[in-house]
Amino acid sequence: MYIRNLSDKKVKSITTDGGAQLFYGVPDWVYEEEVFASNQATWWSGDGKYLAFLRTDEAAVPEYPVQYFFSRPSGKQPKEGEENYPEVRKIKYPKAGAPMSVVTLQLYDVAEGQVFTVPIQGDFKDKDRLITEVTWAGRSGKVIIRETNRESDVLKVVLIDAERREGKTIREVDVNALDGGWFEVSQTTTYIPSDPANGREHEGYIDTVIHDGFDHLAYFTPLDNPEPIMLTKGKWEVVEAPSALDLKNNLVYFVATKKSSIERHIYSVKLDASDLKAVTDDSEVGYYSGSFSKGGGYLLLTNKGPGIPWQKVINTPSNSDKLEMSIEDNKALRELVTKTELPIEIYQTINVDGFDLNLVERRPPHFDEKTKYPVLFYLYNGPGSQQVDRTFQLNFQSYIASSLGYIVVTLDGRGTGHLGRAARCIVRGNLGHYEAHDQIAAAKMWAAKKYVDAERIAIWGWSYGGFMTLKTLEQDAGQTFKYGMAVAPVTDWRYYDSIYTERYMHTPQHNPTGYDNSTISDVNALSKNVRFLVMHGVADDNVHFQNTLSLLDKLDLANVQNYDVHFFPDSDHSIYFHNANRVVYEKLSNWLINAFNGEWLRTPNPTPLAQIEK
Repeated sequence: MYIRNLSDKKVKSITTDGGAQLFYGVPDWVYEEEVFASNQATWWSGDGKYLAFLRTDEAAVPEYPVQYFFSRPSGKQPKEGEENYPEVRKIKYPKAGAPMSVVTLQLYDVAEGQVFTVPIQGDFKDKDRLITEVTWAGRSGKVIIRETNRESDVLKVVLIDAERREGKTIREVDVNALDGGWFEVSQTTTYIPSDPANGREHEGYIDTVIHDGFDHLAYFTPLDNPEPIMLTKGKWEVVEAPSALDLKNNLVYFVATKKSSIERHIYSVKLDASDLKAVTDDSEVGYYSGSFSKGGGYLLLTNKGPGIPWQKVINTPSNSDKLEMSIEDNKALRELVTKTELPIEIYQTINVDGFDLNLVERRPPHFDEKTKYPVLFYLYNGPGSQQVDRTFQLNFQSYIASSLGYIVVTLDGRGTGHLGRAARCIVRGNLGHYEAHDQIAAAKMWAAKKYVDAERIAIWGWSYGGFMTLKTLEQDAGQTFKYGMAVAPVTDWRYYDSIYTERYMHTPQHNPTGYDNSTISDVNALSKNVRFLVMHGVADDNVHFQNTLSLLDKLDLANVQNYDVHFFPDSDHSIYFHNANRVVYEKLSNWLINAFNGEWLRTPNPTPLAQIEK
């Protein structure tokens, strides 16, 4: 790792032992995918005196080979005589239960030219530590680190004083003991400097914490105080927080689901937890996000729905100078929509086992209750995710409803986000069970409706949604869902990456029964569906092709044949290589048309010509 002095252009090495399996300031594959969502792991202090960075040792992490048959991602040309061999990319990919990289936080003192670490009493062991956030406490030389254990259910917040080379754990929460759940990766910790003249006697920080089963804003002051001032409370959740600070007026801005779990509005609250107000008009249905100016005086406000999205710059409660300036009104899209027949969207909740779950039904533009419609269920349903919201959307589901004339239903079942931790955390250790149960319950409700053809109900999803498609077909065994389409599905959680999987499933060593139950393994149940489709990119470095091959092996062993497959050479998880993305959606569309037209009912036992002639 190197730093460059901008004044004299000199470059200096601050580490000397990096290599292919030991590196500094950049994350490994799983940290980039599941923690930082970027390829950098460096953090400068506010005054530039210190640099914090990750040291990553991935020597013990097993490699997974990804084959490329037609492309050369490395950019290297094959040796003469080896042109017809695939290029193999070996990725250090820790699957559930496998060895992970050892990650430690190091600091560099610019003035002294010294790299150092600060030992923390009672810290997680090297093999059981995830570092998920690093936040400098302004210009104080102090840094706040969020760490969890490998299974993401014990949180430790560590405070390091870089000048004194001292550190301690200032907060510890065992969420597994609290509600059986987990901690998601959070990177919104925000430092609050002291200002005694303005009522802030000590420095502190804002974090999102669990309060009465919901995610809320908390203000910790002094820095090492484990007991916060709760800035928000209630049966709703803070989503993006804090979005901005106005330290002059002691205001915090944030996005929350206070009005509805499928809407987003922007609010402000004071640091003493008083005067919580809506910045956006929450008397109207809306889904907002925003980007604030420094100090929070101005807001680039984005309305994402339910109408045509728009953007404008407005003043906030921090600024009395009235401003409202349109940035984008999407006039062209607005005019296009008036000429286009879009689905009719019906938002509602259904109750399953005492849980109120969000659902949207998309009906064809000329819906007629006297007609019997086929129904396609679309889902993702990953932990903490949300598909049912009030954003404006034109997507594949819109096409299915508008152009093909089918009803499309999307249910956010248990495990999804923004309904509180009771609904979310119930799935832990047994992914797929409750989620599939909820989809089947909804499908039975729709099958009973007078405008639904109960013999033509299908389900589809991609990635986690592909897993859920297969798990739902498996659990239902053809009783309600007759068809399914799974793209890039997980079929065995032992094959997926450690950080994501163990957060929701524990390790395979800790929870072998849960992994067995979550695996797509009851191929006899799958054989009772009319037909299903599986598609996968061969070069998928995220959900490995191994998942689909494992399922096909089980199907072969049981002589189950009521399915179709399509594989995409050199395509990764997004399936784009060589026209693949167009093909995947055309395949989904055409396969579904054939399903609802009854084509697959004629294929299970085809009659040969010789028997027809007799």
